[in-house]
Amino acid sequence: MLVRILSWLRNIEANFQTTIEFPIIADLDQKVATKYGMIMPESTGTETSRAVFVIDEKQTIRALIYYPLTTGRNMNEIVRLVEALRTTDEYGVSTPANWQSGDKALVKPPQTKQEANERMNDQDYDCVDWYYCQKEMK
Repeated sequence: MLVRILSWLRNIEANFQTTIEFPIIADLDQKVATKYGMIMPESTGTETSRAVFVIDEKQTIRALIYYPLTTGRNMNEIVRLVEALRTTDEYGVSTPANWQSGDKALVKPPQTKQEANERMNDQDYDCVDWYYCQKEMK
């Protein structure tokens, strides 16, 4: 099995000038695929769906994206997702739909009336209303 994986990795490097820098799992008995729901219910075979698991340094699964076998993954979206998770972790913010690295992010609503008033007058925040404010992440 190791020979097959190494051959596959070498083939990707040679033909696509791409180095795989993440772990590869050989799952011949499909225990992993079954455990993580990677066999599509409508599938007539045993091919797995294309799944992306974003796992942080604490070994916590932060996001899952499933694609049918016939559909390629959107690498730009996967990179955007990882950057959004890193921004959330670093700044304690939320990233809205279609957020891109460098865009403003949503900050947590204020907890007091005083904090709400201060935020509405603070030039660092772009507020629609006291509970919905965005801020540039530097």
